[in-house]
Amino acid sequence: MTPLGRLIAAQIRLSGPMPLDEYMQLCLLHPQHGYYATRDPFGAKGDFTTAPEISQMFGEMVGLTLAQAWLDQGSPSPFTLAEIGPGRGTLMADILRVIRGVPGMRDAARLVLVEASAHLRQVQTDRLGQIRHVDDVTTLPDGPLFLVANEFFDALPIKQFHRTAQGWAECMVMLDGEGALALSLGPATEGPAAPEGEIAEHCPAAAPAAAEVARRIVAFGGCAIFVDYGGWNGRGDTFQALRNHAPDDPLAHPGEADLTAHVDFAPLAQAASKAGAEVSRLETQGDWLLRLGIRQRAEALAAAGDGTAMAALHRLTDAEEMGQLFKVLALWSPGAPLPAGFERLELHAHDA
Repeated sequence: MTPLGRLIAAQIRLSGPMPLDEYMQLCLLHPQHGYYATRDPFGAKGDFTTAPEISQMFGEMVGLTLAQAWLDQGSPSPFTLAEIGPGRGTLMADILRVIRGVPGMRDAARLVLVEASAHLRQVQTDRLGQIRHVDDVTTLPDGPLFLVANEFFDALPIKQFHRTAQGWAECMVMLDGEGALALSLGPATEGPAAPEGEIAEHCPAAAPAAAEVARRIVAFGGCAIFVDYGGWNGRGDTFQALRNHAPDDPLAHPGEADLTAHVDFAPLAQAASKAGAEVSRLETQGDWLLRLGIRQRAEALAAAGDGTAMAALHRLTDAEEMGQLFKVLALWSPGAPLPAGFERLELHAHDA
């Protein structure tokens, strides 16, 4: 058992079974043994590879979309250019390179990164220079906000509920007869009607974060782009672990594997709409990037001698790779033009 696993087991012996979201929180962000507190998980030497690490083209497309939205909204100056969960700073570095070509935009940008990990804050500072860090979206500065979150929501802790014959029971982490971590179900309670065996997941922090971003955009102007894997009104068990680029038992290596769950974008869109922001339809990453011209960019890079550009294009946009599983949602200021590559979502009253 890992050092964090032993700490979690001791806490369970003392306090009883632990809700899944509390387990995820400890595994990812424990100050001494948490996954993001102790390592750089990105790239070939880490446990997973994100779109910005695959190719500069991804960050270029995001940067151009934010730049066009900035121009469409009157080029506000100054404005906050923010990223939630910025990893190694690769995506933001590509965005900054793109906006330097937009007259006045780089000078007007005030860079703010939302990052909870002290280790990753240092990695980002080394990559990007002196930047402002904040702990969460509630501490972003007031003012026009142009923001991206790539693979952020999937790492937020989830609660998971199983429909049993007696009602809905929450998934808990307990100790089995040999003292190993195991999953169990808590007491059943009443809830919405559903077939026995149905599994529902809820991310308590996701909708409030989207609503906070939307509130700021409504108050001050701006645009936000959320990219993650998931869907709309998703169901089923999506709790998973990744270690050394391969699936892992989520209970096997606490603090040493990345724990995630698929993102349900419906609550994010509904929370943002309720806060007053314009909200896009949910797009697949592949369709969105192709609409923005990533194929033409890949062909230009290939013609200039980049031998990886076409393979990266395939990985980012093909339905069998990241193109279909990953989705993109945009929020923007009421009355402002649609961000590039998106269509407006029409939420019905019962959806909002």
